[in-house]
Amino acid sequence: MHRLSRRSVSVVLRHGAARHRNATAPLSSANLLTGLSGEAETKQRWYSVLAAGRFNSTGSTKAFERNNVPYLGIRYESTAAASGSSDPPAEKYEYQAEVSRLMDLIVNSLYSNKEVFLRELIRHVFESNNASDALDKLRFLSVTEQELLKDGVDLDIRIQSDKDNGIITIMDSGIGMTRQELVDCLGTIAQSGTAKFLKALKESKDSGADSNLIGQFGVGFYSAFLVADKVVVSTRSPKSDKQYVWEGEANSSSYSIREETNPENLIPRGTRLTLYLKRDDKGFAHPERIQKLVKNYSQFVSFPIYTWQEKGFTKEVEVDEDPADEAKKEESDKKAVEKKKKTKTVVEKYWDWELTNETQPIWLRNPKEVSTEEYNEFYKKTFDEYMDPLASSHFTTEGEVEFRSILYVPAVAPMSGRDDIANPKTKNIRLYVKRVFISDDFDGELFPRYLSFVKGVVDSNDLPLNVSREILQESRIVRIMRKRLVRKAFDMILGISMSENRDDYDKFWENFGKHLKLGCIEDRDNHKRLAPLLRFFSSQSEDELISLDEYVQNMKTGQKDIYYIAADSVSSAKNTPFLERLLEKEFEVLYLVDPIDEVAIQNLKSYKDMNFVDITKEDLDLGDKNEEKEKQMKQEFGQTCDWIKKRLGDRVASVQISNRLSSSPCVLASGKFGWSANMERLMKAQTVGDTSSLDFMRGRRVFEINSEHPIIRTLDAACKNSPNDEEALKAIDLLYDTALVSSGFTPESPAQLGGKIYEMMDMALSGKWGAPTIEYQQPVTSAQNLEPVEAEVVEPAAAEAGSKN
Repeated sequence: MHRLSRRSVSVVLRHGAARHRNATAPLSSANLLTGLSGEAETKQRWYSVLAAGRFNSTGSTKAFERNNVPYLGIRYESTAAASGSSDPPAEKYEYQAEVSRLMDLIVNSLYSNKEVFLRELIRHVFESNNASDALDKLRFLSVTEQELLKDGVDLDIRIQSDKDNGIITIMDSGIGMTRQELVDCLGTIAQSGTAKFLKALKESKDSGADSNLIGQFGVGFYSAFLVADKVVVSTRSPKSDKQYVWEGEANSSSYSIREETNPENLIPRGTRLTLYLKRDDKGFAHPERIQKLVKNYSQFVSFPIYTWQEKGFTKEVEVDEDPADEAKKEESDKKAVEKKKKTKTVVEKYWDWELTNETQPIWLRNPKEVSTEEYNEFYKKTFDEYMDPLASSHFTTEGEVEFRSILYVPAVAPMSGRDDIANPKTKNIRLYVKRVFISDDFDGELFPRYLSFVKGVVDSNDLPLNVSREILQESRIVRIMRKRLVRKAFDMILGISMSENRDDYDKFWENFGKHLKLGCIEDRDNHKRLAPLLRFFSSQSEDELISLDEYVQNMKTGQKDIYYIAADSVSSAKNTPFLERLLEKEFEVLYLVDPIDEVAIQNLKSYKDMNFVDITKEDLDLGDKNEEKEKQMKQEFGQTCDWIKKRLGDRVASVQISNRLSSSPCVLASGKFGWSANMERLMKAQTVGDTSSLDFMRGRRVFEINSEHPIIRTLDAACKNSPNDEEALKAIDLLYDTALVSSGFTPESPAQLGGKIYEMMDMALSGKWGAPTIEYQQPVTSAQNLEPVEAEVVEPAAAEAGSKN
């Protein structure tokens, strides 16, 4: 790895003088490189490009080696050059006619976030409009033209800032530019030197080497004017013996180019870009912020990026004592051994170059060479997590679209995301284009919202560098990437479910189970991948979740469907009368106790060619139909069913003989195409729900009776012997209300139902335990009759006579 020798710097800083340790001083816009001039012989000096002080050229500077020195710190001086130089006049150039309009578009429209200017300049500033491209190009050309590297300067990028004056300097030791290349590349929009270079390579027969140069647009350089009023580019190509300076200002239609003749500003090779920031944007010049931007956007550029940072080291210094106390001490200690002087620990600060980026992204390495600990460490560092992920997947996709990716399944859901599973906007996926960070602000372009909990990085070579939201939404490449990323995410989750440690998937399901259920609703194309991952409680597993595969394995002979019931809890589900006959036949029933469960299962429709059947709906088929018996029962109880239907009126669609009851007298089933009792309850609870659709969706209810139950047998006798008996009609009303509650529906008038129950209790308890009997009539006799009626007053004598009878 290309590093500046820290030991060399510290030797100079610690053994120079105190004035050398804090060498950075306010930067003058007229003089970027300062130092001595006019010496008799040519010398090399090493210093910060923004430093006002300088290091001695003797003594401790011997610790420096030429190859470890930043090229910007090398200055070639001569007496002749210093004394006889005079700057030639600068030549003024006009931008292309459309440049002014495009610059306004770039500054105000193309980039929505100002802080991307540094990312764009690192990759778009210099020859080929790109600092790392300039280094790539130099390295490639030096294979056949070794003289290009004759200066022996390391290939790197260095960024230095002056927060007091609002100046940022970005430097590279790449190929640099000639005068004509300055005009072509920095005076023309959409004129990319990298594009020209790649075109030449493509046309050349000897271009078999891999040259991954990322510049594609000529607009990246002008992102500097997002934050700067003035931009100065000083560049020198190894093919030229002259150095040129390009100067441009914001809102100007022209720029100037001049030859650099000041020996203090000469560089051996490469480009130096200086930004003079706008008043409101001087905050970008803080060294800490520069370092943060580099780590965020350019962490994995293939060349070292150094930033100029303040550092410190501790040392012991003597404490000055009071002169009077010191005199007394000298008198008292004349004959005693002199004690050690008092000292204290202080932190002495200095400035030094610090490597800010990692040049080898983990996703570019061979997965076989990366340990689990390295994957986990990268996950924690990248996404600010404190727990290891449940699973990770490192893969490379080749073919029509090529990209590399590492995906992770977090161990826990974020506290803000446990209830808000419908929000697709997360910062969980970091998109890189050729190792340059582009964005982590997506709205479902790379992952559907039900997989928004998946975290990871995606690095593509096929996407354009200036990726906008519109490009992500319309790009065919992105659609293919999304499809493959989703597939890999499912493979990773399936691996957790098949793990020998069942607790891993239980933990995953607790945190992200609702997300997968949402996927059943939104992503029909992936139903086959989603269904095996679902988990539910059941009539045979009330305490432990089971999968659909386990349900299928437990199916009884003759069972053709997968049965389920939706309720608000396992307790409610297991006590419902709908289960009676199924439990007798030992058919397992899934308990859907999560509000989203019912809708998810309805969207799945089937699993392994077996349909999901709601046992609360009408026409339940248990596979044991007997047509002769059904015909006989209809003949026997047909009149009773019509009598009950006449009494209930529009409250039910029909009255039928039930095949699902064994111990309960009746049940209220939902229509085949209407809401279930659970769904009706959920829809009523919606704060912004449309109540106008409630009557339509809940309109059909089927009242099913158990022909073998004593209550139904008694009502059958009442129907045939005394169909107009008031007590029998009241019993039908109470039977309906009771079935309404036991089937999971909400009574329309709970108070009225309570009154009926009290009346029945009075009838049952009347005259017992020696209590006097008082008869009364319920004010409202049925749900249809809501008119108040006068209570019948019974005389005590009549009451006593009735009790004797």
